[in-house]
Amino acid sequence: MPGIPLEIKLSTLPDSPGVYQFYDADGKILYVGKAKNLKKRVSSYFNKTHEYGKTRVMVKKIDSLKHIVVKTESDALLLENNLIKKYQPRYNVLLKDDKSYPWICIKNERFPRIFPTRKLIKDGSEYYGPYTSMKTVKILLELIKSVYPLRTCSYDLSPEKIDAGKYKLCLEYHLGNCKGPCEGLQNSEEYHKQIDDIRQIIKGNFKSSLHYFKTQMKSLAKEMQFEEAQRIKDKIEVLENYQVKSTIVNPKINNVDVFSIISDDAFAYVNFLQLSHGSIIRSHTMEIKKKLEETDKELLQLAIVEIRQRFNSRSKSLLLPFQCNIGDDVKVVVPKLGDKKKLLELSERNSKFYRQERFKQVRITDPDRHTNRIMAQMKKDLRLAEEPRHIECFDNSNIQGSNPVAACVVFRNGKPFKKEYRHFNIKTVDGPDDFKSMEEVVYRRYRRLQEEDSGLPQLIVIDGGKGQLSSAVKSLDALGLRGKIAIIGIAKKLEEIYFPNDPIPLYLDKKSETLRIIQQLRNEAHRFGINFHRNKRSKAAIDSELERIHGVGKKTAEELLKNFKSVNRIKKASIEDLSKTVGHTMAKKIYENFH
Repeated sequence: MPGIPLEIKLSTLPDSPGVYQFYDADGKILYVGKAKNLKKRVSSYFNKTHEYGKTRVMVKKIDSLKHIVVKTESDALLLENNLIKKYQPRYNVLLKDDKSYPWICIKNERFPRIFPTRKLIKDGSEYYGPYTSMKTVKILLELIKSVYPLRTCSYDLSPEKIDAGKYKLCLEYHLGNCKGPCEGLQNSEEYHKQIDDIRQIIKGNFKSSLHYFKTQMKSLAKEMQFEEAQRIKDKIEVLENYQVKSTIVNPKINNVDVFSIISDDAFAYVNFLQLSHGSIIRSHTMEIKKKLEETDKELLQLAIVEIRQRFNSRSKSLLLPFQCNIGDDVKVVVPKLGDKKKLLELSERNSKFYRQERFKQVRITDPDRHTNRIMAQMKKDLRLAEEPRHIECFDNSNIQGSNPVAACVVFRNGKPFKKEYRHFNIKTVDGPDDFKSMEEVVYRRYRRLQEEDSGLPQLIVIDGGKGQLSSAVKSLDALGLRGKIAIIGIAKKLEEIYFPNDPIPLYLDKKSETLRIIQQLRNEAHRFGINFHRNKRSKAAIDSELERIHGVGKKTAEELLKNFKSVNRIKKASIEDLSKTVGHTMAKKIYENFH
């Protein structure tokens, strides 16, 4: 009712299951949702603070609402799904799928043809599917064609036209692919017996066909018709091979739908396996873009309704990872062990593989989305206040205590930004002291960034455990940056993540992208620091070798290396060549030292 304030509408909502719709001031639909209790669910949007930014924005835009009361929660789920598809509100998850799926058609004819199609015509024909790929349809039709001879022509094979001799046998008959119903060589009853068996094969039940062919084979063998018996045996082998390939766990598991879900901050992936007589006859994975703070349970419920409608599933039993209310006429099983648990795990693997493939595709087609997803995941995993778009990592290098140096590497949007890498010579620390060295370089780095008014990182990663992390935190305290920059340490042994003043480390999943990027940062800092350290030690060794020659000082050694590029070339140079750089007297000393 227009004109009634939103507060009054909220107070008069019923405590019944139903569907609610939010509208903005222009009357545009914002969101469609379902509820077990309309009053509690709708009121919750307005009487609590939402952590998720999009939810807060949506609530501010709500100007009016409508609701529809239904009998049960499962009715609300179905209605919600239909309204989302009809209106496609801005803040609902996307269940779009613009693919035109293939079907297998058994044509409504006296001698039915069987063929693939993407169009459903209401002419009394039977349609099986839809299938997720045309490849699956072709494999199934090739199997059927190899076992059952069926007509492929589109003639009207009415009794009157056949009796009148209107049609002649074609090449398909002579090749053995058709039994010639066009000239009355095959009757309708025999043909429809084949069609009945084909229906069962399409549904995944091979029992009827195998029994028929085995009986026929034995009968032919008894009558000494061995060639015909061998031909029937070949058909049995084709059916049995196909059945073996498609049977997964247990032939007794019949007419079951399996659903699993995995999700991250932005997307969820729901896999669907349809089983018939122990065989997987369909597999499909749906990607759902999250819009608000939808839970996995809410998304799975919505996806189950959508997928079962799309693929016309009538299974009365569902295997799910957790309990969901899908309707009174459907039994939900959450398997804990056995063959059904294996099926659920198979479905979950399919979801994960699909997610990985999508990640690979998105890296190429939409790098910004890939980056945004990783940044959001790192923010969540590391409990950060903001996404770590700019990360810096520090590592010390002081092999055998000589030439102590440190390295700082910079990542932007999860990728190395090499022009901002920096080396540090340790200036204020005597001897190998990792803690003091870390304190020095962190202080120097961020004092300089402050002086230059350069942008500070959102995250600092320290290569080391609690000791190195504490030293780095001292420098941030001294610069007044504590709390302005997030900082963590990563210990090498077990890849523990340490936070300041927290003795208990965080252990990330070994396959997580967050840990992979932190490891990449650590390894890059180590590589960069080691190279600098190696070059510095090498240069020191070279300088000392030349400076051991009586009369050769630092300046002379540098001049020689500048002109000859290496000590090896200096050793091979003649007195005349050396004289051009350092004069004849010094050239003679250097030459005699090496010869």
